[in-house]
Amino acid sequence: MGQGELRPIAMSMLLIEHGVRIGRIPPGATNSLTDVSGVRVGHTTLIDASDVRTGVTAIVPHAGNAFYEKVKAAAVTINGFGKAIGLPQINEFGTIETPILLTNTLNVGKVSDALISWVLQHYQLPQHSITSINPVVAECNDSYLNDIQARCVKEEDVFSALDNASTEPVREGVVGAGAGVSAFEFKSGIGSASRVIDINGERYTIGALSLPNFGSREELVINGVPVGWKLRTYERDLVTRKEEGSIVIVIATDLPLSHRQLVRIGKRASFGIARTGGMCHNGSGEFVIAFSVANKVPGTPLHVFLNERRLNDTHSSINTVFQATIEAVEESILSALCAAQSAVGRDGHRSVKLPIGKALSILDQHLG
Repeated sequence: MGQGELRPIAMSMLLIEHGVRIGRIPPGATNSLTDVSGVRVGHTTLIDASDVRTGVTAIVPHAGNAFYEKVKAAAVTINGFGKAIGLPQINEFGTIETPILLTNTLNVGKVSDALISWVLQHYQLPQHSITSINPVVAECNDSYLNDIQARCVKEEDVFSALDNASTEPVREGVVGAGAGVSAFEFKSGIGSASRVIDINGERYTIGALSLPNFGSREELVINGVPVGWKLRTYERDLVTRKEEGSIVIVIATDLPLSHRQLVRIGKRASFGIARTGGMCHNGSGEFVIAFSVANKVPGTPLHVFLNERRLNDTHSSINTVFQATIEAVEESILSALCAAQSAVGRDGHRSVKLPIGKALSILDQHLG
């Protein structure tokens, strides 16, 4: 099994150089999820012969022991045709106690089992025996390019993604869980973006990582321009139409937020999807997992009460948080498209790269 292609160019660099900017809020230093302090991302990419195009992507909330230092979190289901694991407990207790893993639909069980093994090896303390773990795994169906029934993601692949997770800028495109996915009938992959906001004189970061695998060509919108409609005939005869699909979005922030506030943030991801033209088809699955690294929740019942700082909902600054979330999600989806390369997979199925030059020309005509 070989490694997939590295991200060729950052979405922000590519569009800003041509006078196109997504939203109004400035991005973080690398315009990716890892701009949120301590968050790490790792991939294992499996590309082999003509029928293996899959992998696993790991998001590790912080460098400490996530089981005994849980992060505040929420999970939002926009349309529920999916096979995610761990979301009910996230919303019951408002925390995440493991890394978040993304993979393909039929590998969810194997990846969940591997994550449990990894957590037992890395988070268990001598004085505390872990007897219950809530692994968090989400998926997209990559069967158009990948022989999904082979279920080729193994325990060592999961361990590799976790062990090699880094705070470096997120690798985008045809990597990890994004190796076999497509969006708007173009090759897609992993995409990421971030926004930096100022609240009461303090800087906070909101980052998004997306795994988009949905939509028809005509639906694609970039910066309000119907680019997909203009490109609806581009190499269309080479692609089998597939409108319905899924998207998984992970949102991270260093802003102190409660579980309920993170639910509100997660709901705003749907606006980011909509701004790219996504419409949540009947047979699609749109799942959002949002977490904050600001307030760690101890995994042992040593304290009866916890003192926490959090944003005041009634203050208007939360609107800036909503806007930053929407912009980061929107750009992360477009980043997945811009960073991907054309691919041929199972049964000769082809997924073509978004023609960047043509897209920019269309944007120039509309935005002048």
